[in-house]
Amino acid sequence: MRTDEIRTITDRLAALVAVHYVFPEVGQKVAARLAAASAAGRYDELTEPEQLAERVTADLQEGNLDKHLRLKYNREEVPDEADPAAEEAYWLGQARLHAGGMARAERLPGNIGVLEIRPILYPPQHAAPAVSAAMSLLSATYALIVDLRGCIGGSPDQVAYLCSHLVGSEPVHLNDLVTPADGTVRQFWTTPALPGPRYGGTKPIWVLTSAATFSGGEELAYNLQTLGRATVVGERTGGGAHPRRGFSLHPNLEATIPVQRSINPLTGTNWEGVGVWPQVDVAAADAFDEARRRAVEYVLALPPGSGRSAAADELRPVAALRG
Repeated sequence: MRTDEIRTITDRLAALVAVHYVFPEVGQKVAARLAAASAAGRYDELTEPEQLAERVTADLQEGNLDKHLRLKYNREEVPDEADPAAEEAYWLGQARLHAGGMARAERLPGNIGVLEIRPILYPPQHAAPAVSAAMSLLSATYALIVDLRGCIGGSPDQVAYLCSHLVGSEPVHLNDLVTPADGTVRQFWTTPALPGPRYGGTKPIWVLTSAATFSGGEELAYNLQTLGRATVVGERTGGGAHPRRGFSLHPNLEATIPVQRSINPLTGTNWEGVGVWPQVDVAAADAFDEARRRAVEYVLALPPGSGRSAAADELRPVAALRG
């Protein structure tokens, strides 16, 4: 990379942070610090976009530890937000490539459902049918394991859409997003109208988390935990609660700048900087086995009837292996 190219990138990034960052006073200080570092030649000797992204991100996060605030390197070209058609085509392609984020929807022996979401919760306009299909497949299971260990973000709208399947038909207030730049507040509620069956609000759910679970994945875990709807099993999550916007600065470099803050209507706060704390604290690698063990115990304790005996028969080999 040329020095003039680097300085153009860092200067624009500083200006974007000053205007858009969720905490305006902090954003102006971060922007001034970045501009001063650039003017002093801190980045001039770097030759690769990935190197620039790493060093600038470390400087952006100094003191505030906001993991959403960064200069992100992408191996593929970053769609320009100034070209809505190109950006829409990019995200639609990503959603199709990853099955709308529904990486696994499976019925295990004992009529236990597994839904793995990875890499992100894509927006409903791109991936609502994938969520509906997965939840239709799993709707009749006795218990559900939602695996978010590889979920690193996603759309608040899609979080609300998925939560709508996991509660009753009455609307539930999930989250508010506050935009300091214009003072607006947007509320997120579950919807009573779904195109397929609802999982409902009574059957047990275990949510698996890891240190890599982030942003939209964290909101899903936080919402279900706060509502008392699920038990979180695994590791404390990454701690990113401020939704961000992306700005293309280079074919492979994207500024990601938090522009909103989340407020949960029950806690009055969010998971920024602290993460979602699991009720069952185990290593991420052990979280699935722990949740499945609990689901098996639940199914075996169900009263006879409605297929429970057949489900229990499926679990006998599993129980035998467990001693």
